Amino acid sequence: MSANLVNFFILKKQICLLLFMLSQVSSGHEDDMYTIQYTQETFLDAIKKENNFVMCGHCQRLSPTWAHLSKIYTEKDDNVKIAKVDCTIDSTLCREHDIAAYPTLKFFKAGESIGIKYKGARDLSSLRLFINDMLESMSMVLIFTLYYIFCYNKDHAPSPPEPVNGLSELTEESFHSHVGKGYHFIKFYAPWCGHCQKLAPIWEELANSLRNDDSVSISRVDCTLFRSICEQFEIKGYPTLLWIEDGKKMDKYTGQRTHEDLKTYVSAMHEKSTEQSTNKDESSEITIHTVLSLTGDSFEHSVEKGLSFVKFFAPWCGHCKRLAPIWEELGRKFFANENVHIAKVDCTLNTSKQLCYEQEVDGFPTLYLYRNGRKVSEYNGPRNLDDLYGFVMNHLRSHDEL
Repeated sequence: MSANLVNFFILKKQICLLLFMLSQVSSGHEDDMYTIQYTQETFLDAIKKENNFVMCGHCQRLSPTWAHLSKIYTEKDDNVKIAKVDCTIDSTLCREHDIAAYPTLKFFKAGESIGIKYKGARDLSSLRLFINDMLESMSMVLIFTLYYIFCYNKDHAPSPPEPVNGLSELTEESFHSHVGKGYHFIKFYAPWCGHCQKLAPIWEELANSLRNDDSVSISRVDCTLFRSICEQFEIKGYPTLLWIEDGKKMDKYTGQRTHEDLKTYVSAMHEKSTEQSTNKDESSEITIHTVLSLTGDSFEHSVEKGLSFVKFFAPWCGHCKRLAPIWEELGRKFFANENVHIAKVDCTLNTSKQLCYEQEVDGFPTLYLYRNGRKVSEYNGPRNLDDLYGFVMNHLRSHDEL
């Protein structure tokens, strides 16, 4: 948290409630006349003056509730302002709050830099009750922060970056959608780094020489601007050159940084990856039968009969990667049971994004249990094989007893 924000905590009695959203989605509810838009430049000045409740202006499910809440406090209470911060525009402001799961609601007491999570309901009456309780009971500065993420409408997902002479410039908004599928050779760098400056024209030459090759993408990420991406891939020095396949780091290049050596490496990695993919295809029948890969087109038909345990995930999600082998093993344990289906849905696919929104998937991984096409439970326990297996068996037995 910035020093300016901490210093502000001791200024005066007030309430500030914030939502930092990660993307804009058109939901049919346009910006209302009561809600204020904050930016990096206006945020600190605004919250010093008045009480604020800041929320996503384009969240599909909460948008009408938020507009109603904004109208109420705009007309009846000058001490509370309803506003919003767009994190796709003001990413620096949002990064200060280090949010790891969505939705997350926090409030901060005076002088404390660690927030306390709010776990109440997000309906209008609960939000009003919370605000009123805070106004009545708090004799200190209170900042209440709501961090929210939602599934993309497929027509409004971030557009992939347009390469210039074969080189893609990646940002926090475009990175995961860009590298989620296919083969990628990516340079992580800092503009002030001497070795990076020396490599720059060579990297551009490499990208230009492969610009007509659709099988591999050459990209770069400025770690001084997009620190969270570089932290995710554990970048410790500059430049770092990584080979990424379907969102996963497969190799780190440590050879000579000449155009010829780099191009030879790309060719070798692509050939190796293609061979491994061919070998996997030979055994794909087993994988398909143990864990079903579903999309928006196949989901309804696949879960309409029996018990279906479905993992909604994203390839870049660390928790999803750790769960993947356990999920495959769970599928094998129920392989012979015709009444149980273990399945997965990749929410980053265009064919699945609307499905994930409709199923109210707000974070990854999300594990839902369906019986005869109807969602009956969400699993929130430990993600080990025994507990997951026991969860399914308990639902299977309870149904048999009926």
